[in-house]
Amino acid sequence: MKKSLTALAFGSFGLGISEFVMMGILPYLAHDFRVGIADAGNFISAYALGVCVGAPLVAAFARKLPLKHIMYVLMAISTLTSLAMACCPVPGADGESWPYYLMLAIRFLSGTPHGAFFGVGAIMADRLARGEKATFAVAIVSLGMAIANLMGNPLCAWVTSALSWRYIFYFSTCWNIITWLSIARWIPRMDALPDHGLKSEFRFLRSWAPWLLFICTIMGNGGVFCWYSYISPTLTGLAGVPEHLMGIMLVLAGAGMVVGNLSGGKLSDRFGPGRTGRGIEACILVCLLLTFFTTHLMWCAIPLMMLTTCGLFAVSSPQQLLFVRHSKGGELMGGAMVQIAFNLGNAIGAWAGGLPIDEAVPSTYHYPALIGASFVLFGLISYIVFCHKYESKNSRF
Repeated sequence: MKKSLTALAFGSFGLGISEFVMMGILPYLAHDFRVGIADAGNFISAYALGVCVGAPLVAAFARKLPLKHIMYVLMAISTLTSLAMACCPVPGADGESWPYYLMLAIRFLSGTPHGAFFGVGAIMADRLARGEKATFAVAIVSLGMAIANLMGNPLCAWVTSALSWRYIFYFSTCWNIITWLSIARWIPRMDALPDHGLKSEFRFLRSWAPWLLFICTIMGNGGVFCWYSYISPTLTGLAGVPEHLMGIMLVLAGAGMVVGNLSGGKLSDRFGPGRTGRGIEACILVCLLLTFFTTHLMWCAIPLMMLTTCGLFAVSSPQQLLFVRHSKGGELMGGAMVQIAFNLGNAIGAWAGGLPIDEAVPSTYHYPALIGASFVLFGLISYIVFCHKYESKNSRF
């Protein structure tokens, strides 16, 4: 593996910790900030909102900078916000609310580099691959996030329970500094993208291609998160998995993500990112439908969980590369749009999947998978239309 791609994977690992760790430490933050779990959940939403806002801002104001310099700025923001979260005060004896809102603001700022990092990272990976195995190179960039789900987040949850959530963000600060130094040392200088003016950054949106890809991403990702957002109560309450084994279940889900991330890149380089994405989306649809009918069977639920999370990350790098290649003149914005779609899909999917759930009735945990399957079906239809319209038999991608 090229050291330059390793440096970018370091960055995605740090961002994966920052984004997903909140799901495992929310009870501790709710306790320390003296709010309910639902209010603590706003820390997740604030990060997602930062992703959606930060990406177009970078496309608008940083488009003239060399790509490596943009990475410097993004990692500096990530480093400073991680340190700010680690040092954020909590309410005192009088229970003042301003520390909670300060943490919300910091979480918002910490999300602003996320989408732009993966957008710029995809462009850099494509250049470093020089047209050969480009999707696999993009997959390597995303590998850090998959590893964060496999090992980083379970370890962070343990550290929080044993010590404090602050140590997680101290670690994130140090890791981001290491990433910054790795980028400086291992990634060669890359010229800025051609600047044709601010309007040109968004001109590619006149085409149907990015919108079809946006629908593919938001519906496919949203469909998986309809179900995955409630994986813990589903497995414990319906499939009969003991609660003390849920940590192992999350590690297995993370293992599926790592395998999917790498296999998606390999398959995409061989068969084309559009066709690969379409096939993987179809597999996710089948997995969710099977999950709906067999969740009560532990020996079915666990393998299907791994296959579904495998598909979730397998489709990521093909989508990232397709966005870049179908956003000529606005590659920064195009590369970041996939992360906007991912985060919107997460939010919409988690909300929709929770609608039919009655905590007092375990059987209702069947239904998030069915709702998710309907989401994925729309994503698959968009893929089919995209491939028919934009991928000819002789097209390389």
